[in-house]
Amino acid sequence: MDKYQRQILDHLGKPAYKPLTAASLVRRLKLAKQVLSKHEAALETLIEKGKVHRGPDGRLRLHLSEKLMVGVVKRTSRGDGFVIPHKPLQEGRAGDLYIAAADMQDAHSGDEVVARLLKRRRSGGRRCGRIEEVLIRATNTFVGSYFERDGHGYVQVDGNALRDPVSVGDPGAKQVQPDDKVVIEMIRFPTHYRGGEAVLTKVLGARGEPGIDVESIIHEFALPAEFPEAALEEARRKTEQFDESITDGRRDLTRETIITIDPADARDFDDAISLSRSDEGHWHLGVHIADVAHLVAPGGPLDAEAKKRGNSVYLPGRVLPMLPEILSNGLASLQSGKVRYVKSVFIEFTADGIPLHTEFSRSAIKVSRRLAYADALNIIQDRQASRIRVAAKVRDLLSRMHQLAMILRARRFAAGALELQLPEIALEFDKSGKVVGAHESEHDESHQIIEEFMLAANCAVATALADRQLPYLRRVHGDPDVSKLKKFAEFVSALGFQLKKYQSRLDLQALLNRVRGETFEQAVNFALLRSLKQAEYAATDLGHYALAVDNYCHFTSPIRRYPDLVIHRLVDAVLLSGSRRRRADEVELAKLGRQCSMTERRAAAAERELTRVKLLTYMAERIGDEFPAVITGVERFGIFCRGTVIPFEGMVHISALDRDDYFDFDQTAMSLVGRRRGRVYRLGEQLVVSVALVDVDRRELELRLVEQSQRSDRKARRSGNQRQQQTGGERGASRQRKQPREGQRGKRVKRNKPRR
Repeated sequence: MDKYQRQILDHLGKPAYKPLTAASLVRRLKLAKQVLSKHEAALETLIEKGKVHRGPDGRLRLHLSEKLMVGVVKRTSRGDGFVIPHKPLQEGRAGDLYIAAADMQDAHSGDEVVARLLKRRRSGGRRCGRIEEVLIRATNTFVGSYFERDGHGYVQVDGNALRDPVSVGDPGAKQVQPDDKVVIEMIRFPTHYRGGEAVLTKVLGARGEPGIDVESIIHEFALPAEFPEAALEEARRKTEQFDESITDGRRDLTRETIITIDPADARDFDDAISLSRSDEGHWHLGVHIADVAHLVAPGGPLDAEAKKRGNSVYLPGRVLPMLPEILSNGLASLQSGKVRYVKSVFIEFTADGIPLHTEFSRSAIKVSRRLAYADALNIIQDRQASRIRVAAKVRDLLSRMHQLAMILRARRFAAGALELQLPEIALEFDKSGKVVGAHESEHDESHQIIEEFMLAANCAVATALADRQLPYLRRVHGDPDVSKLKKFAEFVSALGFQLKKYQSRLDLQALLNRVRGETFEQAVNFALLRSLKQAEYAATDLGHYALAVDNYCHFTSPIRRYPDLVIHRLVDAVLLSGSRRRRADEVELAKLGRQCSMTERRAAAAERELTRVKLLTYMAERIGDEFPAVITGVERFGIFCRGTVIPFEGMVHISALDRDDYFDFDQTAMSLVGRRRGRVYRLGEQLVVSVALVDVDRRELELRLVEQSQRSDRKARRSGNQRQQQTGGERGASRQRKQPREGQRGKRVKRNKPRR
């Protein structure tokens, strides 16, 4: 062990040491510049050997004893929770660590903690633990609803992680009114024995008012909304200086047939495609990506803000862009009919999709036609009907694109790529912005075309950088833990599917293909997702498990992702200029990767949460309405259901299944079995449920089962009412209006079905 390793271990071992980042540790140790490289090498060696642990936020601490572990807390609505370890527990200690409410201390969901393993176990053998110390708070800021009691102000925090209200003191602060949505800063986190205390920092507005739900999520996830004036000023200056002349060193592609395919409501366009075929049958693909690096200088105000944000955030009804809109929706966006600067990746493929040659260039293009996904699909499926509104050269280009994309797609899956079917919820809005329906978004062939070409370009850039043995910011997806894949195999076995080679990607994809269209398809896909690691940005060469490739990076979306902008600068410096660039600082790359991974996950979580809030608000107006659903989860306390027409998610508590029966949980078969009547509720079963209770603030939807006999009775009563109405029975018609029947509800559901 060299002196630098010993110096690090000595400092981290001090009793008063508080976890520091690597940069803060350098400042604390007052190291000279000439020894920084040796210090960084020593630190990385200690991390690789497991003597030092680096948390998700980059803070360093010594490896703990076998009885202690570091992980992230996930708290339940009951007050207990789990610690998800950063590293798997030792053999015989598999799984997350259960923490009883009395042992949680003041830890909150998302906090990084040190937990002590206890000797006791729960039923099923799960290890129990106790929180020893909160190392890093996930957040001190929360959003909730304000109310008053006995002349004192309180806030009930949104979600279900904090059961009890938090005291905020003086009820007259900031002119807050009962039922306002507010932002609070936690002074003292609640424990099992003591309430929390906070200070009210901002009043968002009256609960339920238009736009308050969006503002609540923005503050809950600490999303950056407004741009600093310096960044805006730089963006304005770049726009004023731009002209459409094509400078020396840029390839002029403005006369080429080039198209974009994006969602119908897209406002920024990163990518465009050209494609031709030579006489020998080879494909010549051009992927043209907005040259954001030309507009955003490293180290400037724009770059600093983009780096801080990490990515754009796409919330339902609102976008928080990574770059000011004057760039993201204007100069950097590949708008139809306008000269735009791009970086082009040209890939030559054989007739059967084998890449032969790759070339990179700075180019200028003029998009010939912008197409929405639905338009592209219509043209692909029925070219004759589209002749009136689409030029022949665009139709021919789309036809070629479809052919090549399907060839590349087939080759990917033959090589072992995985594709999970995890449809996203698309909300439907009226002109006022109110949610009037929802459906699952489709991933059809028009989406697959763009997906295949973006994957090809990303792989081409990553391979070119790897061939030059340059460290770069990779997009990695590590191999899954074998134990988790084994549990997944046991899970699908209970559903009747044998997965003997659970470590084989080909066998996993074959299973996904077999369950496609089945009622438990979503449950199987989600179970496999939970068995895999999360994709992330890193400097380490870990490969990409799901894509089955060794070298992969993000290059194709520099308007909305900072890692892509970083790769564009490297392409400029190395692949296009041919300079022998100084090797990137791998420590800084790793730090940037962790930050961008964090902002990406934060954005995804915020989007999911706001979608959930808006869908619950929609469902709150449908108490008593009946919907078809499928069982997507089975637990000891009830069944989870997802609507098949409206994709809501809710729970039927076990007490509501049958008041005259007791149910046993069969974990192997993923079912609840009635002791007296033998009724079985299992994963994938189709049901009809009614909306019983919606609590938007706590993010809860409670459902009730609609038994077949009840539905038949209602149908008979409805038929009687209809006969009475046909014979002039005014009272019957009036009664039907006051108490809607299944037929009316059916019409309501049908009206909200997505237009395919």
